[in-house]
Amino acid sequence: MPKINSPPLFRRQTRPTFLALFAVTLAAVLFLFILPALTQQPVVLTMLMQGQDIVNWKPFVQEFEQKNPDIRINLIEGPFDSNLVENLYTSAFLLGDSPYDIINMDIVWVPKFAAAGWMLDLTNKISPEQLSKFIKGNVEGGRYRDKLYRIPHASDAGMLYYRKDILEQAGIKPPQTFEEMFTISQNLQKQGKIKWGYVWQGKQYEGVSAMFVEVLAGFGGFWANPQTFEVGLDKPEAIKAVEFLKSAIASGISPPGVSTYGEEETRLLFQSGKALFLRNWPYVWRLANAEGSKVKGKIAIAPMLSSIGKQGGSCLGGWGWGIAKTSKHPEQAWKAIQYLTSEETQRKFILETGLVPSYKSLFLDPKIIARYPHYPQLLKVVEQSALRPAIAQYAQASDILQRYLSVAFTGSMSSEKAMKAAASETRNLLGSFKQQAKVSSN
Repeated sequence: MPKINSPPLFRRQTRPTFLALFAVTLAAVLFLFILPALTQQPVVLTMLMQGQDIVNWKPFVQEFEQKNPDIRINLIEGPFDSNLVENLYTSAFLLGDSPYDIINMDIVWVPKFAAAGWMLDLTNKISPEQLSKFIKGNVEGGRYRDKLYRIPHASDAGMLYYRKDILEQAGIKPPQTFEEMFTISQNLQKQGKIKWGYVWQGKQYEGVSAMFVEVLAGFGGFWANPQTFEVGLDKPEAIKAVEFLKSAIASGISPPGVSTYGEEETRLLFQSGKALFLRNWPYVWRLANAEGSKVKGKIAIAPMLSSIGKQGGSCLGGWGWGIAKTSKHPEQAWKAIQYLTSEETQRKFILETGLVPSYKSLFLDPKIIARYPHYPQLLKVVEQSALRPAIAQYAQASDILQRYLSVAFTGSMSSEKAMKAAASETRNLLGSFKQQAKVSSN
């Protein structure tokens, strides 16, 4: 029987050895690379928002999460009052590491938050070309000391509402100046066409500061210069602005209780059909044209007025997003902000909510106009803006102004004395900060 030679031992072991090495290598790859990736938890970003805003934004946050499964956004419901939300943010920052990554900021919070060093500088995150697509005032409202800290996602602006039906029946064109509005109101009141001529927010709160910024600009005045810290509240233009509002009350054009009215009191009065002109915000349009409103289909809007020969402006409000300096996930936070402030996201958001865009193009978007035909006129309003001063102590400065406007409106102090006192206190407030700014710049 012929002898059968067995293959060398190493040949018999080659295949098993190769498979073993392959298995070991595969296990190592799985252990080192693939399994950690599969089991890695998504980055969680935390954002504090008012309850009513969470309802509006939640679908878009979920949409972002679906497209970015490695990022989750934890929405924390805050109080309805924006002042309380600001206090929660402030407390969190003062305690140290804020739990919030994305900061939803009112336009007037930017200087305070930026000056305190709580926000990341976003200046180099976004190109000038992209910024130019937004309403200019909304972008400027996100700056402090020439650096950008907030990207706008919704605009807001004070405007003049008026009864177009009454003016058309009387053959009167809408007023262009405060003086024309005054005369029109008096004449139509005398004819019994309307009870009140002009209603506005005179209550001692932030709303009176926003309203007064517009009247002040309309008379050629200014509140405070954020670059030089110059105060203009005791200048002739500011005193004229206060006198105009006081004369509206004294003459009966405005109701005597207007010094206690906020947005809703003035809206309800206008919506009941008792007022010819109203200063208020864009939200009024939807409510005034709702079923059951006595002025449905009878109103129009215009930019805020000015005195003869002056250029007025609408006080800009609105919200935007910034990134907390203490955030451990700034890149993911910026990715979320880019998505949520994109033109496409905002288009869908506006169609769903009826809020005011921050992109200029959306005011002229055919789909948006089909649903909100007044938006092209609204664009004229927001582009003609009057910003509140971008100073770190804005809240304190506003409180000073509110107090002295209140005593002037109620007759406890003359317009001149009230504005001189307001200017003096504001200068004292800004004086120490001016010195700090000089020291830091040297």
